[in-house]
Amino acid sequence: MKETSNSEAINLNGMITYQKDSVVSRTVIKKQTGTVTLFAFDQGQALSEHTTPFDAIAHIIDGEAEITVSGKVSHLKAGEIIIMPANEPHALKAVKKYKMLLIMIKS
Repeated sequence: MKETSNSEAINLNGMITYQKDSVVSRTVIKKQTGTVTLFAFDQGQALSEHTTPFDAIAHIIDGEAEITVSGKVSHLKAGEIIIMPANEPHALKAVKKYKMLLIMIKS
């Protein structure tokens, strides 16, 4: 996928669409120091518990998600964020279908 230019206005919600019974992703920026990726989760879809070696911020842009970090469950709605620290187990689940901007910091 072609990355967006720094000078382009972007409607994040319109950059990705939901697909039935799926999790869809689209890379916005991919650099050595980090990535920005859009995700669209259909209702009931999930990513099982895992860890990453980098800090990440999940910003919900539509819908409602359940995000568990180190055993603590948080319910997030559009406009809310959560920080997922490096090496901490986390899992994500669509309470309602939702879209998320994931910002991963690799430095």
